[in-house]
Amino acid sequence: MAKYSIGIDFGTLSGRAVLVRVSDGAELADSAYGYPHGVMDEALPDGTRLGMDWALQHPQDYLDVLAHTVPDVLQKAGVNAADVVGVGIDFTACTVLPVQKDGTPLCFLPQYAGQPNAYIKLWKHHAAQDKANRINQAAAERGETWLARYGGKISSEWLFPKLWQVLDESPELYAAMDAFVEAGDWVIWQLTGQLTRNACMAGYKAIHHKRDGYPGPAFFKALDPRLENVVAEKLAGPVLPLGAKAGEITPQAAKLTGLLPGTAVAVSNVDAHVTVPALGITQTGQMLAIMGTSTCHILVGEQEKTVPGMCGVVEDGVYPGLYGYEAGQSCVGDHFAWFVENCLPDTIPNPHAWLTERAARLAPGESGLLALDWWNGNRSVLVDVDLTGLLLGMTLQTKPEEIYRALIEATAYGTRTIIETFRKAGVPVQGFYASGGISQKNALAMQIYADVIRMPIRIAGSAQGPALGSAIFGAVAAGAARGGYESVLDAARAMGKLRDTVYTPIEANAAVYDKLYAEYAALHDYFGRGGNDVMKRLKQIKATSHA
Repeated sequence: MAKYSIGIDFGTLSGRAVLVRVSDGAELADSAYGYPHGVMDEALPDGTRLGMDWALQHPQDYLDVLAHTVPDVLQKAGVNAADVVGVGIDFTACTVLPVQKDGTPLCFLPQYAGQPNAYIKLWKHHAAQDKANRINQAAAERGETWLARYGGKISSEWLFPKLWQVLDESPELYAAMDAFVEAGDWVIWQLTGQLTRNACMAGYKAIHHKRDGYPGPAFFKALDPRLENVVAEKLAGPVLPLGAKAGEITPQAAKLTGLLPGTAVAVSNVDAHVTVPALGITQTGQMLAIMGTSTCHILVGEQEKTVPGMCGVVEDGVYPGLYGYEAGQSCVGDHFAWFVENCLPDTIPNPHAWLTERAARLAPGESGLLALDWWNGNRSVLVDVDLTGLLLGMTLQTKPEEIYRALIEATAYGTRTIIETFRKAGVPVQGFYASGGISQKNALAMQIYADVIRMPIRIAGSAQGPALGSAIFGAVAAGAARGGYESVLDAARAMGKLRDTVYTPIEANAAVYDKLYAEYAALHDYFGRGGNDVMKRLKQIKATSHA
């Protein structure tokens, strides 16, 4: 009798589930559910206005994903829940929320429903950047050894800046919360009835080290005396390695999902990191770009190296026994969507296809345009959310498709910057893979990327890479005795897959892009490394005017 695993990918705008055959990774059914509350970046459900750079979500949306997508894939595939051996999930990170000791989110309580800090802070919540700046400064001044593992900086996207913001702005909420939890770990809590913290999110987003643990009380006291015991008071719960079993489906979760009580549940994972096994990547030196609203770059290496501007290097962060490196770009798909939503008339049907078809007719450099891809700040390698976008070279003859192509090219230049930074730091990048919606849908973008980075690009065999990866971890949580696998590497080899499509660099295009990249690099350093802080000054003026 065939056995199956379910993977659930909680993204920025929706949750997606896939039901997978454990023996070979065949996907029998998938289902998506858009978050009813979406991304709350202007107001709460009751109309309470939000400040600049806020990005919140509602935890009820995640429960709705479980209630809609899991029964749907079981029904579509005609699979009996008794044959599902495991469940895995992944999340955008760092996406965190304050909860009571029984797991109840503070925003569920009527007395806190109108307080922004009671809600989930999405990964791209940047309103805590001032806290991140102070953490970086204090860590550098104190010579904290952990800082180098994160490229010398952490950002507002991480756990501790967001937690400190709650304390600073809403001390009554800080006192009321019993735990500050990654949304991925919270969903696992709802499925198993047990609070666990996964080593991936803890390592990359909460400064946790496999042997050293979190930074000590003295560091947090130096930041703010009220934070001295923050780890003991707000981060309780065991940190479990990837591939571990977090628990089993409870009777309550069974009613919600249609799964059977006792079904194995894997610890949560980050959407980018969980995708690596979905492509069957098991070798070191192979970079995977998960391309969606943002892009996350994951690379596995045999040694721990310090790379400027990386998001982190974590032992066992992707596979046991290896070091997982992370870098990223905060604005990719969002970059293209911004242009379509704000700079094109509504009368154009299927605007992305319309622009792509016209942009494909252009030769590299033909438009005379060059852009910096910082519409949502820079994650790597500058780690600075206060940077903003730039488009250079426009004339009265500039056309929409030229701008659209320049924005695609800018994100490719950002990826090349990341690759070159890793190589200069002694971390080999010998192969390149891509997953996510852009890699599946936009051949022009992938060819541009191949030309810019001068490397062939292989594409994920699944359109649901993170969900497939989560299903792989679900099979590992089940274990071989219950029809799954004993190791993530074994499961990846059996269940991971690639498309036949390979995008190969075109030399003539690559030669032009070498010239354009040199100009990009000059602008990147001028505006990003202190040559001209005009972007930050403009943002300060905007903040004053906004107030």
